[in-house]
Amino acid sequence: MTAVDEADTAPLLKASGVVVDFATRGGEVARALDGVNVSVAAGEILALVGESGSGKTTLARTLMGLERPAAGEVQVRGEPLDRTPRGLRSFRRTVQMVLQDASGSLSPRQTVYESVAEGIRLHGLAEEQGRSETELVAAAMADAGLRPPERLFLRYPHELSGGQRQRVLIAGALALQPELLIADEPVSSLDASIRGEILALLLRLRDTRGLAVLVVTHDLGLAWNIADRTAVMYLGRVVEIGPTEQVLEVPRHPYTQALLSVVPEVERLEPVVLRGEVPDPTRIPAGCRFHPRCPAYADGSAERAGVSEACHGTPLALLPASPGHHVACHLDAARHGDAARHGNAVASSTTGEPGGSMRVITDS
Repeated sequence: MTAVDEADTAPLLKASGVVVDFATRGGEVARALDGVNVSVAAGEILALVGESGSGKTTLARTLMGLERPAAGEVQVRGEPLDRTPRGLRSFRRTVQMVLQDASGSLSPRQTVYESVAEGIRLHGLAEEQGRSETELVAAAMADAGLRPPERLFLRYPHELSGGQRQRVLIAGALALQPELLIADEPVSSLDASIRGEILALLLRLRDTRGLAVLVVTHDLGLAWNIADRTAVMYLGRVVEIGPTEQVLEVPRHPYTQALLSVVPEVERLEPVVLRGEVPDPTRIPAGCRFHPRCPAYADGSAERAGVSEACHGTPLALLPASPGHHVACHLDAARHGDAARHGNAVASSTTGEPGGSMRVITDS
């Protein structure tokens, strides 16, 4: 296979063994990401789910080039991300990010037109494409569902509804005609009716423009509605990843099962309340990092399966970014006879563990 062929078949964006550390005020090192492997293909919607503190937003920022990994790398179409000013400028044309808080992300001093036009000016798109700036701004706003766009050109953020502000952020990203959109909790602050409209918009953009989307969310119901694949994160590692139907219909990791059990639309699972909070990332538990809170460890299921000692003492291998349903769990490995993951430690300096129907969205 030639280099051109490899580039054509490589994922649009990929994290390979990414590790991100932050220093605390006390001088300790907090490991926010601990060897993460994920990939997003062209035209795919991938959901990153997990509790607050699981590393979802840090991974999104790292994939966006906003955080530099201490180990591992981010790849764009099979090539390492070029972190030079010119390389990052080109990368911004390929990948754009929509932040969680639309009110905080939009400048109160800028009109809607100025907010959307900013990227167009920075990248000289009007001259490059031989179109007027006004045409490009209007097209991006129309694609984001702000119609007719001209009526909103001179509005300020405080004069818009929450849904309109979120669409302005999306329009600003679409103005650069990216191939991938990273959306960090895109609907968490919106009313239920507006949430559906924004999710339908993301699906429509995927269908009409071939746009890939990486959605960061704590809401498994959202993942079910729009994602092709779902990656479940816990304390800096991916603990389960695979096609959304498999991960959410037949969850195999106890953490995924617990998260899914409290989704209101799911009635077939008994609600599971996890004990305590996500552990301090400066003191990641040995073995499976989920075992201090794991219901299967607490109720004796792991002991009956003969893996309780492995759960609190044996590190688990990192999950690959390859297609398929992958789970990082000693108990799951014992139940499914998965010797490749049961008790295999990852060869790195890190320790710990990488670990009906609700489709109601309609396009308006």
